[in-house]
Amino acid sequence: MTDFEWHEEARKQWDDRAGFWNKNSEEMWTSGSRKTIIPFLEPYIQKGSFIIDAGCGDGLGSYLLAKKGYRVTGVDLSNEMIEKAKARTDIDSLSFVQGDLTNLPLEEKSADAVMAINSLEWTEKPIDALNELKRIVKEKGHACIGVLGPTAHPRVNSYRRLYGEEVIMNTMMPWEFEQLATENGWAVIDGHGVYKRGVNEKMLGSLPKELQQSLTFMWVFMLQKK
Repeated sequence: MTDFEWHEEARKQWDDRAGFWNKNSEEMWTSGSRKTIIPFLEPYIQKGSFIIDAGCGDGLGSYLLAKKGYRVTGVDLSNEMIEKAKARTDIDSLSFVQGDLTNLPLEEKSADAVMAINSLEWTEKPIDALNELKRIVKEKGHACIGVLGPTAHPRVNSYRRLYGEEVIMNTMMPWEFEQLATENGWAVIDGHGVYKRGVNEKMLGSLPKELQQSLTFMWVFMLQKK
């Protein structure tokens, strides 16, 4: 037996990473791996809807959603991340709160939609986080979920588990998450891949979805609550 507490350790580690993340988040959301997410989300979620950004980090994604006309609450386990996010609350429709994705401080069926980008992998039991998102989303509401693909370098955070060490990341393949979602009250209605340089549209066009997913840095799902 060990004294390892997954989510407490995750909170500590993300507190430590908050400064690094904050320096890089703008590039990710404006020109990097996350630049396609909000345009992908917009056709499915009506402007003015209430969205929970679950695992919001320093809040830039939440801020960009609010600028697009959504009402947004960002939630993150890290106190340091939330403190950085609160510097962005110059928009009335935007707020931030510290909280655990497996026990969100929100009422049942209170949100029109959720966005969770590369955050479910950092929970001890992703099924608990997925069910918690389902709890807070209204009937027929949406969830935009980003899961790191096989080529994503951040997956190395889980590597030391092969030595029997305690880690704070659950790596899962996009097709594994898709099965998890469909088995637990969600319908997959759309998705798209984010790829590293060297993968082009011509190459992808002839491949089935599973092989497209196998080349991804990240696969972004659009789910609807059944």
